[in-house]
Amino acid sequence: MVEDIAPAGETRCGTVAILGKPNAGKSALLNALVGQKLAIVSPKPQATRQPVIGLHTEGAVQVVLVDQPGLLDPRYLLHEAMMAAAMEWMMRADALLYLIAVNEPAPAPLIDLLPEAFRPIEKPTALLVTKTDELTHRAAWEDEMAGRYATFIRTSAESGHGLRDVIAWTRAQVPERDFLYDADDASAQPLRFFVTEFVREAAFELLHEELPYALVPEVDEFREGSDPLYIRVTIYIEQDSQKRMVIGKGGRTIKALGRRARQKIEALVAQRIFLDLWVKTLPKWRSDPGQIRRFGLPAAEKERV
Repeated sequence: MVEDIAPAGETRCGTVAILGKPNAGKSALLNALVGQKLAIVSPKPQATRQPVIGLHTEGAVQVVLVDQPGLLDPRYLLHEAMMAAAMEWMMRADALLYLIAVNEPAPAPLIDLLPEAFRPIEKPTALLVTKTDELTHRAAWEDEMAGRYATFIRTSAESGHGLRDVIAWTRAQVPERDFLYDADDASAQPLRFFVTEFVREAAFELLHEELPYALVPEVDEFREGSDPLYIRVTIYIEQDSQKRMVIGKGGRTIKALGRRARQKIEALVAQRIFLDLWVKTLPKWRSDPGQIRRFGLPAAEKERV
């Protein structure tokens, strides 16, 4: 239990954005801080496509934690939309957690990873060196990077090292404000969002190369009150050849993907699930602003290519 820093009769609540390059450990950290699997985790980079919101509420303080897509140089319109979503939450946040994996060879200051329009950023920022269980020695650059930030914490989502320090720091940054969400909630996002995320996580586990990045799931039907809970999801893919690979010979791949996704969803909702997966082709959706907005991300108006 951390010290309750809110004066008697008052509550504090605010948003802390989790930022860093792809594969810095942002999603694993969010899950560890919330104490529940919300964000998908993959050794493949750029698995996080949309911000994932987790809630840490203790006593009179609620921290809204936002796991962001990795900061990157956009290669196509979907990347631009991912960065736009990350920057939107960064500007709304009361404080920032900047994550650098301990195995990072030459980390850049956070400001160097931001688009020009968002420099400089004047918000309380803690530097977190993550995945510290992967190296027993200190990284050569730690002292130099620690000198740039008032708060420096070494953490490991796997072992739990440093997590209480992270929680204490985030609680100290949020302002006096009523709670934004129910104290018992783990996230501010609906179950439908996590259904699509866990389908994507299963795709990252089973599919190779570009396939996981070229697909997007969408919930078509959600029968509340049914037992098992019936959920029908369409997985959109960009090419017919990719569709065949997602389905697999005799439907083996899509059945395996469905089993994995169903187990993940059942663990979240503690209820039996009937997950009905379909696969359709939606050509060049990653370059279509209308489709990108349809699937939940902001997108500038550009010609479809």
